[in-house]
Amino acid sequence: MRARAVGGFTVRSWDERPYSEIDGGPKLTRASVVNSFDGDIEGEGTLEYLMVYRDCSSGSFLGLEHLVGRLGGGAGSFVLQHSGTFEGDTVEATWFVVPGSGTGELRGLRGEGGFVAKHGERRTPFTFDYDFELRSAAGLGAVCGVVTAG
Repeated sequence: MRARAVGGFTVRSWDERPYSEIDGGPKLTRASVVNSFDGDIEGEGTLEYLMVYRDCSSGSFLGLEHLVGRLGGGAGSFVLQHSGTFEGDTVEATWFVVPGSGTGELRGLRGEGGFVAKHGERRTPFTFDYDFELRSAAGLGAVCGVVTAG
């Protein structure tokens, strides 16, 4: 059964740095962000954005946020994949749970939602519609490694 979570988040830290700038072209940046969530989601999100500025006031972004906390009475963590745009003082984004990223009591979480933020506002409201996939004992306990180029 689908449920709707509502609440807000506050940006606790934002560290943005350019990684590619070409005269007459778009600027590419990476932003490391920490969000504090309240409402139906309580916890902290650690987020990495990749952003492209078309000009000084508009652009697009993608991000991955690892959120640790509580949702619907369960504790654990999950990863949200963000996609959005910004224009003037307005930021619009959608997000969804990366399949298989839920841990603890949030294992099997799936859902999507988003937010509209205004620059200068302290707290940003969000919506998040979610449910849980059927759980089975198969596949639990798998271990993954990180592959690096060498």
